[in-house]
Amino acid sequence: MTLLIVIIVLALVFDYINGFHDAANSIATVVSTKVLTPLQAVLWAAAFNFVAFFIFKDHAVANTISKTVQPDFITLPVILSGLIAAIAWNLLTWWYGIPSSSSHTLIGGFAGAAMAHAFMTADGFKFGDVVEVSKISSTVMFIFLAPLVGMAISIFITLVTLMRNTWARVGAIIVISVATFFFFNYLEQGKLKENVSKFWKVADKKEAAALGPTKQVDLDAALAKVEAAKPFLVQFDALGPAGVANAIVANVDPKAEPAKLTKDIGKADNSIIQWGLMACSLLFILIYLYVEKVKNPSAHSMANMFKKLQLVSSAAFSIGHGGNDAQKVMGIICAALIAQGVIGDIKEMPNWVPLACYTAIALGTLTGGWKIVKTMGTRITKVTPLEGVCAETSGAMTLYLTEQMGIPVSTTHTITGSIIGVGAVKRLSAVRWGVTIQLLWAWVLTIPVSALLAGLVYWICTLAGLK
Repeated sequence: MTLLIVIIVLALVFDYINGFHDAANSIATVVSTKVLTPLQAVLWAAAFNFVAFFIFKDHAVANTISKTVQPDFITLPVILSGLIAAIAWNLLTWWYGIPSSSSHTLIGGFAGAAMAHAFMTADGFKFGDVVEVSKISSTVMFIFLAPLVGMAISIFITLVTLMRNTWARVGAIIVISVATFFFFNYLEQGKLKENVSKFWKVADKKEAAALGPTKQVDLDAALAKVEAAKPFLVQFDALGPAGVANAIVANVDPKAEPAKLTKDIGKADNSIIQWGLMACSLLFILIYLYVEKVKNPSAHSMANMFKKLQLVSSAAFSIGHGGNDAQKVMGIICAALIAQGVIGDIKEMPNWVPLACYTAIALGTLTGGWKIVKTMGTRITKVTPLEGVCAETSGAMTLYLTEQMGIPVSTTHTITGSIIGVGAVKRLSAVRWGVTIQLLWAWVLTIPVSALLAGLVYWICTLAGLK
């Protein structure tokens, strides 16, 4: 139990370090454009880091992190070693002002320690026996995809923002907002089906096949229940979690516990994100119309407009940062609780875990990370308030999308790609590609270096008698 407490404390320390290490991601553009002072910016970002606690309920990213390593190789010393390595790499990159990924540091450390454990204890094993290859692969893939997605969205948003015709710009925003609303609704339906499947112990085809023929009858029955529940899931927006759960109990599975089913279904609800994005779009439209149609537009009034809008975009990005990064530590803590036998599954996560993680990352953000602010805010490309709004909005959108898909992406990579995108719209030479290539090397090396560090730490732990 003492080791478990040490791991939880270290996990929260990592979360705190993650906050000040990645604070630059949330505040670099708003500081570099002088919309807020550094102190005001970190207070603003920290507040919205914590607001994420009330928005993200599904914890899909936490689930992904907790299942990065196969259960047979998850022990408390493995988790401890991974955390120590992740903290060491985060502090080292922070000291040198390198905006590396805390997410990939944690994943690399966790996987590396597990591989070291397998090497020392197992007689012959494959990489796929120790780690979940699909989760590692998607994480590695998004090292490159996250900045590209952020860059593509930021280029698109910048081009829309630069439209000279106000009504054409407003029309484009409306079309984009409605399309985004329905796309998030599509993702919500996917989450509902996934959560209902897990409720009946059906996660995916791979897990179903692993059950073997003796469980096939139960599996077929569970799959039939999932199919029968789909018509009620489509009515989620009208019925709500409790209404859908009651309909499923009445028509599909009378033995199901309504309260438990309601809780599982309710976790998929992303309506607060959908309507929040619509509210932000409406706010942008009203401000554009007021400045450009009600008042006489001037260079001064336009600059002030984008400075005010940057407060909204930076808040949106800070919410995405908190929701994405705090969940990674939640996943590690839950893995430790499961290894110790305190809980049986991440679905049983105690309420204090997300509360502690969101608090830790918010407190970490309050301490800032000024060396990385300089890299992100000025060295990649000079950012104006207009470009800051576009970069932060695209970064927030990317984080919300990947969080809904349960993919642990790097906020560092996301905002970097977004900043490159707005710089490239001006002209390709506006981006300092030499700095960008240096950052790319840091991103690529983070997972393997963290894994090697974790393996070394695990070896030291075994020498100290921790097994």
